[in-house]
Amino acid sequence: MQNPQVSSIRHVELAVPDLKAATDFYSVVWGLRPVASDAPGQLLRAAGGEHHILRLVEGPTAQLRGAGFAAPDAATVHALHARAASFGVKIRSAPHQLPAGLGGGFGFVLETPDGLPLTISSDMQPVAGNLELSGVPHKLAHVVINSADVDSQFSFFCDTLGFKLSDSNGRLEFIRCNADHHSVALARATGMSLNHMAFELPDIENLMQASGRVKLRGHELDWGVGRHGPGNNVFSYFVDPMGFVAEFTTEVQQIDEASHVPQDAEYWSTAVIRPCRWGMAMSPSPRARKAMAGDYQNQLLTQASCDELIARKLS
Repeated sequence: MQNPQVSSIRHVELAVPDLKAATDFYSVVWGLRPVASDAPGQLLRAAGGEHHILRLVEGPTAQLRGAGFAAPDAATVHALHARAASFGVKIRSAPHQLPAGLGGGFGFVLETPDGLPLTISSDMQPVAGNLELSGVPHKLAHVVINSADVDSQFSFFCDTLGFKLSDSNGRLEFIRCNADHHSVALARATGMSLNHMAFELPDIENLMQASGRVKLRGHELDWGVGRHGPGNNVFSYFVDPMGFVAEFTTEVQQIDEASHVPQDAEYWSTAVIRPCRWGMAMSPSPRARKAMAGDYQNQLLTQASCDELIARKLS
């Protein structure tokens, strides 16, 4: 098969020190729906058609544990596996039928140069979504991964999985696997960690409803509402009870493959106001900046404080 590539991001997997607090936040507050499964941890579903977009597994510390990407069919899975093997990529498993409790399908697991496990899969169990739900994310839009060696990460995602460069602003490389401006961004940092993950809503009205719901549950807005430079997407960011940064986003730029020209840091330093085109949200909160750098531990909330936040009502 010529030029096989993944077609979308499916899910992100996180280790969390308090599974109940994390599940409560992403279901009651964030708007995802828990999925009944015999798999360890908790799977959570958006309003779209993916079996799950977030997997939470209890662990001693908050940590990015992995991610999943879709391939259009089993032939592409085999082709991507063969390409990864030819490049000397570390492969954890050959293509096989995946566990039904995780959505099934056919796929394999490989590692990025930083050792992050990625599951590549096709033919997962179909899910009947409900896109009419207000203020509920439809899908996982993108994940931003910190790395001390972005060049190696970039080569891996592009050469092995078929990603393409959309833009570079000097600190982040924005790469795509479909028409969305980016499904992955690679951030220059001191080591591998989760910078943030973004959940897409259908429009600004739904983004504001979702953001308002999180605020009414007692969580402060840590960045936004604004509109980014690269990607042109509207955003609002929050720090979750485990210390991870989660973003609501909408109106992500759609790339025309025939005409798109990636822009570099020099362009983005002068072309638009950064990091918010509107000039409304020019800087994340101090705790969000620390969490985006991978410093989750100083952001943690206790279970008691999380329960209090979830129970809080507008007086």
